[in-house]
Amino acid sequence: MKILNEEEAIEKMNALASDGKAFIFVISYDKTQAIVEDLNEIDTEEMLYCFNGVTNVPSQDDTIPSRCLRDSFKMKWLFDKPSRKEYHRSFSIVQNAEKAGNSYLVNLTCKVPLTTNMSIRDIFLNTSARYRLWIKDKLVCFSPEIFIRLNNGVISSYPMKGTIDATIPHAEQQLLTDKKEKAEHATIVDLIRNDLSMVADHVRVKRYRYVEKIDTHKGSILQTSSEISGRVQAYYASHPGKLIMKLLPAGSITGAPKPKTISIIKDAENYDREFYTGCMGIWNSGNIDSAVMIRFVDSTNGQLFYKAGGGITAMSNEESEYNEVIEKIYVPVC
Repeated sequence: MKILNEEEAIEKMNALASDGKAFIFVISYDKTQAIVEDLNEIDTEEMLYCFNGVTNVPSQDDTIPSRCLRDSFKMKWLFDKPSRKEYHRSFSIVQNAEKAGNSYLVNLTCKVPLTTNMSIRDIFLNTSARYRLWIKDKLVCFSPEIFIRLNNGVISSYPMKGTIDATIPHAEQQLLTDKKEKAEHATIVDLIRNDLSMVADHVRVKRYRYVEKIDTHKGSILQTSSEISGRVQAYYASHPGKLIMKLLPAGSITGAPKPKTISIIKDAENYDREFYTGCMGIWNSGNIDSAVMIRFVDSTNGQLFYKAGGGITAMSNEESEYNEVIEKIYVPVC
């Protein structure tokens, strides 16, 4: 698989679409790295995907019982908590910028070393997320969050903002009434509505702050999402490369206003996100199904790292946000 730059990726996506060839795309957070492959040319020894049931997983792998269902297997999942000192530094940079009026919401993330007795391919084969991707010796992603869907000319986005432990008494009510979570979600919905308006007409919010339950190896969590949709403009319908790059990076993993917030993130975070918080998806017959690359493990020289984060507003409590990051370091297996 060749790593492409932004212009090369746009050109290849547009060319494949023009030829009517279905393709997969995997694009980094900053759009400087991309993988674009004809679905018929993917080597399953190098890449596996499963997006809403559309998959290239070989049948012999797909029928293997989940390793975590075997009595003899006990999953090991150990990670170093984010440095409290480093998180305080990053959090302070973000909140100071917000209090100065430079941003309303910043998605702050970090990476932590992970130790597990599962390979990243094992993780891919045993997770139950809506969108899954494995790239040999590089990464595994098991994302619950849709980036965009394009279906018969209607483009939709489903930003996911707001998380709570489902075992907390009255968890759903607490999540829906929390002032900080309400403000964060409203900001992202407004941002995504504006983003979609760059490529679509008649954009509107169809569903607002609905709750979804996600099961993990640590228990269940609740998350809130919204649905925003519009009618894609003809130019972008026929130029999917331009469409996808126009909307990146996703608003839910940056913040608002997006350009200034991206600059704040660069100052606050002490690592390169690379493909984490980028996007992955499939174009087929004019339709797109794609995900934001959250819930993410990558491999660097054999060491695994989990990358996670959350939205910070001027009302955020540092301790609560730090604990939310830790809560998100999970794998959705039994």
